[in-house]
Amino acid sequence: MRIALAGLATTHPYADARTLRTHADLVVWEEDPERLARFRAEHPQATVVPDLAALLAARPDGVVLTVPTPRIPDALAAVLEQDLPCFVNKPAAATAAQLAALEPVVARAPHRVLSSSVLRFAPEFVPFCVDRADVLAARVTVRHSVEVWAGGYNPWQDDPDVGGGTLVTMGIHGVELLVALLGPAVRLVGAAAGIRRYRTLRSEDTGVLALRWEDGIPGTVEVLGVTGAESYHVTVLTADGSREVVLTGGADAELALGYRATIEAFLRMVDGAPSPVPWSETRAVLGAVTAARLTATALESYGRDR
Repeated sequence: MRIALAGLATTHPYADARTLRTHADLVVWEEDPERLARFRAEHPQATVVPDLAALLAARPDGVVLTVPTPRIPDALAAVLEQDLPCFVNKPAAATAAQLAALEPVVARAPHRVLSSSVLRFAPEFVPFCVDRADVLAARVTVRHSVEVWAGGYNPWQDDPDVGGGTLVTMGIHGVELLVALLGPAVRLVGAAAGIRRYRTLRSEDTGVLALRWEDGIPGTVEVLGVTGAESYHVTVLTADGSREVVLTGGADAELALGYRATIEAFLRMVDGAPSPVPWSETRAVLGAVTAARLTATALESYGRDR
């Protein structure tokens, strides 16, 4: 098997490759020399190619796509033209305009596209379920530091108009978990964000998203980018109390947080299975976080103008 890694724009494809190398030969394309050098040091047997066209010409069996979000629609279109399964590292879209550009591309072959927070596949979360009739409300608290962005790392991710900032890139984890539990019939009803510590950020280090499912269940995602430890706390509230699951990295973060299981799900796509996450669910997640970006930005502008 041969798997292509199209771009190394975030930390995720490095983790992806550690699982993939036990199953497949790796082919990689990345324009940034420092990122490529880091990858080659860890995977010296990988074949390096100069551009996306050469990557696809290497005849891979599947593609892991990790480029800055504005470039995803064109890159994904090229992959799907080859009828290849593609795992798009999250978020597949960070703004409403990016999502609008992405949708007609995915529509060509939605069964070939997987894009998800890895947490959906975390071993402790997969068996977590509740009787929907018992659910009164649900909440996820996302704790993931954005201190590296404050120091200038990957500035495009911190840019609300390019990578979506903290509200999108970290908030998507919480929305993904709630959509996995409660389904895609959800819409954003409110969002707010602020900077509590990292004043050099272009986006925010703290935020909240308010959601509502069509049957009336309210949901909340709290995003805390000022934190010493990474964790994801899911709470489902019922009349009899609450049910909870907490996802943390532990000794083997790639296993505990679902990185490994996500790639295994992608490899099943390479073997011919359809995407394990329907596009309707991915679309719901992306719709919520991109709407949150618009809402929070509008509120910030309103506050400055008053």
